[in-house]
Formats: sequence, C-alpha cells, structure tokens
Amino acid sequence: MNGLVFAVVLAASLLLFAAGVRLPVGRPGWPRWAGRLLLPAVALLAAVAANLALFRHDLHFDLTASRAFTASPELQRLARGLQRDVDLTYFFQKQDPGAKALRTVLEVVARQSPRLHVRSVDPDQHPGVASRYGVRGYNVAVIESEGRRLQVATTSEVEIALAIIRVSRSVVRTVCFTTGHAEYDIDNFEYHTHFEGSQSHSHDSHGARVVLMQQHGFGRVRRALESLGFASSRFALSAEGGVPSRCSVVVMPGPRTRHTPQEIEALVRYLASGGAALLLFDLDAPVEAELAAALGQVGLSPGDGVLLDPREHYFTDEQMVTVTDYGPHAITRGLALSFFPGARPVVVGRPPAGVTVTPLLATSPESHLRPLAASPRDTRVVGERGSRTFGAAAEGTWPGAAAGAAPFRLVLIGDADFASNSFFPYLANSDLALAAVAWLAREELAPTMKPPVEVLPRVVLTSRQVTGIFVTLVIVLPGLAALAGGILWWRRRR
Repeated sequence: MNGLVFAVVLAASLLLFAAGVRLPVGRPGWPRWAGRLLLPAVALLAAVAANLALFRHDLHFDLTASRAFTASPELQRLARGLQRDVDLTYFFQKQDPGAKALRTVLEVVARQSPRLHVRSVDPDQHPGVASRYGVRGYNVAVIESEGRRLQVATTSEVEIALAIIRVSRSVVRTVCFTTGHAEYDIDNFEYHTHFEGSQSHSHDSHGARVVLMQQHGFGRVRRALESLGFASSRFALSAEGGVPSRCSVVVMPGPRTRHTPQEIEALVRYLASGGAALLLFDLDAPVEAELAAALGQVGLSPGDGVLLDPREHYFTDEQMVTVTDYGPHAITRGLALSFFPGARPVVVGRPPAGVTVTPLLATSPESHLRPLAASPRDTRVVGERGSRTFGAAAEGTWPGAAAGAAPFRLVLIGDADFASNSFFPYLANSDLALAAVAWLAREELAPTMKPPVEVLPRVVLTSRQVTGIFVTLVIVLPGLAALAGGILWWRRRR
C-alpha cells in the first residue's frame, strides 16, 4: 500500500511539473495576474497534500549492504500484531552508531504499527526527561503498556522486542515443570552429557541407561520462557497432591522413574478439567500401564523401541532422526530442520468424539524400529519399514469430563533430549519447544520472538545433504575435469 501511494504521488508531481512547463503565459491584464497568484497557490496546495500523503504512508529505503536500518521480520510482525498500545521511550547516545541505528529502526517500525509509539530522547539535551523516567545511563529503553513499565539497556532490537512482549502481556502465565522422578533440572545450565563405560560420549540408546543427569539440564528452556514473559515453577505431583492452580502449562521433562497411581490420577484429573501438558519421554523412560491407558483414552500413547532412519538423520547417526516435513498445526507453522538424538515412537489411535489428534513429527518411509538393547551389535527390526510418528498433539473434551469442562490440550513427544541444554539452541529445536508451550498456553496467535541463546556458530547437515556434497565435490566435479582433459588429449593426439 505504501509503495502504491508513493508511486501515485510521484506520478502526480511529474504531471503537475509537465503541466506547469506547457502552461501558456496568458494575455496581459487581470488574467495574467490571476494566473500568477492562482498557479503558485495550487502548486503549494498540491505539494502540501503530497507531503501529507507520504508522511502518513511512509516508504522506507535502506541502501546499506548490511540492512542496518531495516527491522527484522520478527520485529515487524510483533509490531503489527500488538493488541495493546505500547509506549517506547529510547534514551540513546548520539555518538554510538549502534544506538543511532536502533533508533532509526524503531522509528520506522513505529510508523508501520498504530499500537507502537516510539519517542527518541538524547539524555544530554533533555536530562529532565531522563530523570523523570529514572534513567541514569545511555541506550536505555523504557517500555510502558497499561500501567506496566520495563527498562532495558541495549542496542539490540531482539532484546527490545522481547521486552515489548513481556510488558504487553495482560496475564503472566506460569509453566510448571514436574520433579521427583529424575527429570531434567530447570536450574541446571550444563550442556554436556557424559556417559560411563565403553560408550564414551553418546546420546543414543546404548548410552541412555548410564547418563549422568547432573551434567544435563533444562536451564536454557527455562531462561528462554522467562525472556518471553512466562513464569517458571517446579512442583511434585506426589508432594502437592495434584497440579497447583498457578500452573497454566505442565511440562514433564523426561522422567526416569515410575509414577504412582495417585500421581497419574492427579495428572488425568488436571487434563480433564481443561489443563495443558507437554509430556516428553526419552528412550528409556518407564511408561506405566495406567498412564498409557489414560493417554490412550484420547488416542495417544508412548511406544517402545528405538527409531532409526537411514534417510533422514544427522550426519552418520541413524538414531539422530531429523525432521523437515511436519504435520500441519499451529505448533509446526514455519519450522525448519529439527533433530532428535534418540526417539521412541508415539502410537496414534482413533480419538473419541470431541477430541482431535494431529501427528506433528514423523520419520521417513525408509525408517524402522529396533528394540531398546544394550548391545550396539543388535540389528533386530520390529515390524516393517515405514514412516512412524513420534510426536503428536491432542485437544478437545476429555472423555468422562464434567459437563461444561474446558477443553484440554496435550503434546506428547517420544524424546526429551532435543530440548535439553545440549541441543535446544541448534536448528529449529528451540522453535519447536517454545511453539509447543505457546500453543499449550493458548498463545499461538500472540506475537513471538526467538530469544537469543549463546552458542558457537555451526553448520549442520543431514545425511542426504552430506551425500550430495560428497557426490558433487568428489565424483562429479573431478569426473568432469578428467573428462575434459581426456577430450583435449584425444583431439591433440589426432
């Protein structure tokens, strides 16, 4: 729309200029004087109207090679999707090029959103304004919305966007992580998993039984959720006798010991009352018959075995399943490549009336299932080769729930390690985990922004991509060079 307005105003200006050049001088007397007064007035009025049109429909050009003055697509979507007015006052240091670039970006984004109001202030020229806001430094953004205020010192648009998300929330939702069954610890930020015995360092089925949990955690997940404005909490089903009322979403991050019937009953009671849960079961996680039967009521159940995919896997490890083709769902919208270091299948059955089940994650048609065995030489295959689901979502009315009960939401994934500290930051693993929590919290339509996670840059390729590069660089290109040399030799020989 802005581009169309710009083109129309430019064409009208050129037409006015051409008309002015070809306009006759006029006869002597009052017509000439009338023309001298009327024509400048019309031209001035047209110029004012054109400038007003361009101001209301601003078109931004960024000719820098690094696109330094262009907001990221995520920030632009966030600004356009705001449901509440947000006032942003940025106290910038004019000698700082990063702050000046961020100032320009914020002002351009504000013109595209009627809900975002940006004001730039130089604290050296306006110390009174800075004092009134309690700002005592440079490059500080004060973000306000409906009585809530947040300060963030930064020159990064990502941190600004995350602060906007946090301050624009009307309700702070709490994500509760279960404890008491050797789950991943949300206070642990270690990102190396060490194994004992002959397996050295591995994340597959051979090392899953001897993992040292104190070197593996969910701290990065917790920190990412808090940066998005969620609150985090821990609770034990056995200690509290059920799910606390403060919990908007329950996450079960890889339990490794069995649950009691009372704990299973408490979880089912929570879901039947309209709760939301993300259940992550690793390869060796024990699944009680009572829990499998309860989840089976809505058409989902954790399966047994290890998924191996000779076609879609990370590097040379067939147990590190990769996914690029997802089931259509709000969770998987726009997801890129994700990978899972050891996954078990999820059995998807026929859901009852009032419940919708959507498969999210599946292996390729060439994959197969192998029993969870201690020996790496075990090559037994369970069933025929084919695509198998290992992640699914369900929502609807829980069977047997009280009349008028709110609909539940449930996500079941046959792997928890993909969201652990070691793998959460890479590829689309963090996007999948955060999108699942957002959907469970019923915020799938809310503005989103990927929190920054400190990791070393890496280039990750699937087995098929590695094979393609090998064939191209090692076989095709040398073969073409050899062929060209042979042809040249043959022609010169003649």
